[in-house]
Amino acid sequence: MDRQERRGSASIARYGLGADCKGLAGGFNRKKCGRAMIDGLKPYPNYKDSGVPWLGEVPAHWEVRSLGSLTSPISQRGQPDLPLLSVVREKGVIPRTSMSEDENHNFVPDDLSNYKVVRKGNLVINKMKAWQGSLGIASMDGIVSPAYFVFDFRIGDQRFGQALLRSKTYVAFFAHESDGVRIGQWDLSIHGMKRIPVVVPPLPEQTAIVRFLDYVDRRIRRYIRAKQKLIKLLEEYKQALIHQAVTGKIDVRTGQPYPAYKPSGVEWLGEVPSHWEVVPIKRAFSSMDYGISESGSDSGTIRLLTMGHLKNGQVIIPDTGGVDTVDPNLLLSPGDLLFNRTNSAELVGKVALFSGYESPVTFASYLVRMRPTKENEPEFLNLVLNDASTLSRARREAIPSLHQSNLNPTRYGRLCIALPPKAEQQAILQRLREQTENVDTAISAARREIDLLREYRTRLIADVVTGRVDVREVAARLPEEPPEEEAELMDTEEIAEGEATDEEAAAEALSEEVEP
Repeated sequence: MDRQERRGSASIARYGLGADCKGLAGGFNRKKCGRAMIDGLKPYPNYKDSGVPWLGEVPAHWEVRSLGSLTSPISQRGQPDLPLLSVVREKGVIPRTSMSEDENHNFVPDDLSNYKVVRKGNLVINKMKAWQGSLGIASMDGIVSPAYFVFDFRIGDQRFGQALLRSKTYVAFFAHESDGVRIGQWDLSIHGMKRIPVVVPPLPEQTAIVRFLDYVDRRIRRYIRAKQKLIKLLEEYKQALIHQAVTGKIDVRTGQPYPAYKPSGVEWLGEVPSHWEVVPIKRAFSSMDYGISESGSDSGTIRLLTMGHLKNGQVIIPDTGGVDTVDPNLLLSPGDLLFNRTNSAELVGKVALFSGYESPVTFASYLVRMRPTKENEPEFLNLVLNDASTLSRARREAIPSLHQSNLNPTRYGRLCIALPPKAEQQAILQRLREQTENVDTAISAARREIDLLREYRTRLIADVVTGRVDVREVAARLPEEPPEEEAELMDTEEIAEGEATDEEAAAEALSEEVEP
């Protein structure tokens, strides 16, 4: 049993996934205590007009100050040995070393002496992406790009300031105060930033708000981690089913191994069903073509795919932008596969299936289009080429460089795969659809629950920090909790569809009773 099969079998054993996965898509256990805590939130007794239309009324005892009156610009430089920090939309100010592969794509010069110094507690704003929420308060000393704004921020409890300025309400107003020719090039000016109104509760109340939000956030993240762990196990189980089928370990018609096998002649392939054909990858395709080197623009009408648009074996079409003209021979057709020839060592070699689009689509030069022969099913080839065993071997053939690896079509095309006749490919695909339908349903439901919780958390934070609801009494009753481990601070990203309501999700996450 190979590694892929062992991981899938472990998932099967742990969660009993061998039946039909029904029940795993179930919703939340509705805990009365969590719902009681949420339902107990009420407005403040007295409000006043903030004088700002988008902010509306605020608690009568809160101040409304301009952001400029609470900040002082800082432009200290010349400390290149401090940790390099970045501002990420979903996380705020974080060390660059903690960024993921997808986030960490900005160029960093060799000489960092001109980078701005940031001290713990400073407010850092990416002026070009403030409208997306790329701002936050630093939790450590470091340096940031000279293009960022850095301020001393006098708010009282800076954790409240972090929650306030990164709330949905305030991010929308940062967008209002940013301008530019195109959305992707909006810029926040110092003048626009300074006039943003800031609500300032008394310091003890700021701390109470932070305490409440931390309590809620910890439970939401705990629930998300549990759901994401289940998603991971379900995906491993699904990949194990696919692996067994597309490598010939199991005959999907019988659920048993094939009656006869033969040596493949390729060490890493091992034995394959006796009637399957072992061929170089290039033999499965009628053509393999490089993409275009032109850059896209916001106004381009022909969608341009890059390596970031290849996700989990599928092509994600960008909503806007592209190129205006392209060689007709480099337009994609349904059934084409795209192969990522240049990427990081962990991502090079990924493949995705293009299923069609309502308007013309082309592809960038880091991608290679592979057009299957009529003897093969594109969807089956997509599964084979994205199987862990094929990807692992392909990445061993890639040539590494300083920041990326390259796997050209010639080297890639020489790798061997085992293919059944086309009719059997179709039978395998049909059986896999039947086997994975309930798994996909369970995964989608779990992702939707995560999505609903995130939406609920976003709205709740905005309501609390702008005074829509009063959390002082609830915060005073919350139990003391130990500091979180680093792993507990992690959150997840993937979101999909499901059926739970926001309130049900919140009730489950806030499942610990708060004594009156």
